Amino acid sequence: MCRGLREIGVEVYPVHFESPQEKEWYYRWFQPDVVVGIGFWGHVPHLVLHPQQFGMKTVPWLVADGFVAAHHEVLNALPLILVTSNWVKETYIRDGIRGDNIEVLPVGCDTDRFAPRSRDDLKVQAIREALGVSDDQIMILTVGGDAASKGAQEVMQALALIDAEAPDWRYVCKVWPQPRTVQQNLIDLQLAAHLGIDQKVTYSTNVVSHNFMPYLLAACDIYAAPSRLEGFGMIHVEANACAKPVIAIRAMAFLDTMVHGETAFLAKVAEERKIGEAVFGEGHGIDDSHRIVFPNPRTAEYRASVPDIARYLLTLMQDSGLRRRMGEAGRKHVVELFDYRQVARRFLKTVSDRLGIH
Repeated sequence: MCRGLREIGVEVYPVHFESPQEKEWYYRWFQPDVVVGIGFWGHVPHLVLHPQQFGMKTVPWLVADGFVAAHHEVLNALPLILVTSNWVKETYIRDGIRGDNIEVLPVGCDTDRFAPRSRDDLKVQAIREALGVSDDQIMILTVGGDAASKGAQEVMQALALIDAEAPDWRYVCKVWPQPRTVQQNLIDLQLAAHLGIDQKVTYSTNVVSHNFMPYLLAACDIYAAPSRLEGFGMIHVEANACAKPVIAIRAMAFLDTMVHGETAFLAKVAEERKIGEAVFGEGHGIDDSHRIVFPNPRTAEYRASVPDIARYLLTLMQDSGLRRRMGEAGRKHVVELFDYRQVARRFLKTVSDRLGIH
């Protein structure tokens, strides 16, 4: 967003949302027409309340984490809230935000960096070699903080179903190294062993920069991540921008970002896991941890149909022409709708129409 606004002539400055002194510094000398706060509803004190103390007009650009537990009065008083998908908007409305002040603005993709690359590119070859994937093997990729939340367990179950009839394949899960994922990684790898496919599954837990990601996506043949909870799905969009076909789930943000049968295959929802209560606390912008009992059970996560994933994987693995056509369609779709310059222009138009700021 920052880069896109600058490229179309808007003066804009980024600042960390938890840096009150630096934010105040910008308020005083730059005197922005609008302060855009990026985060989720628990960040409202940083994104909305702090700039309001200094008389700033603020527009939060928010995701959701399944339930909006606080700051309803503040959010309902705002003239404009931006959210990343229609599913996020529905979540806010369901949990008490009025909705007529909410506009959907997708996350922008850098389609210059996330672009198609030849398999012969040395940088792409180097990644496949480092991951132990040969030129003649189909590489299926899932990326996330952890893999299970991105649907990796369902993908592994699907791969086990089609292993006997599928071309030679390798499944790579790129996860972020952090304490909370260590145990989850072990559970996932135990599942792979139980399914008898552990020799074909690789978990990569290295820290990497954003510079690495376009080449990692270019190295795969299929990006498969039928996420259990997703407010936008940035890497799915980036995979399409790299001309890779995607497998996701027919729910949440993917209904906005993917086109079933053209840019991606969306597996049906097999299960919705609901909860009747949850504990919210400091990490959600609430001072004291407390339990909230929902008047109606809330969907905590979705699970994609394993047979659907298996069928779509096998179809793509057996047809290189289909992979190419879906990848090309995905690239075109992202460039038209999610290029960061397009998103910046949509932002300006929305702010102009809603707030009268030109």
